[in-house]
Amino acid sequence: MTKTIDARIIHAKRMAEDEAYRAAYDALEEEFALVNSMIEARARSKLSQAEVAKRMGTTESAVSRLESGRGKPSTRTLERYAEAVGHRLRITFEPS
Repeated sequence: MTKTIDARIIHAKRMAEDEAYRAAYDALEEEFALVNSMIEARARSKLSQAEVAKRMGTTESAVSRLESGRGKPSTRTLERYAEAVGHRLRITFEPS
């Protein structure tokens, strides 16, 4: 019988023990935050990916790619997404 291991446990162990893994994960923090914000905005708007896609004039698979963090969306694409979910896009610079 195969033993199943929760990916969260593996992730936590590697974060605690592997400095290179931790650095690589931390480098993606902003991308994770952006994707999470997008998904939360869509959820608050009670829209499906298909509905967002229709409002953006694109495909559901394109919205899925945006929300998965694959690719580097343009500012205009992010603006269209924000408009589709009834939000506004705000980009800021913060001190390091």
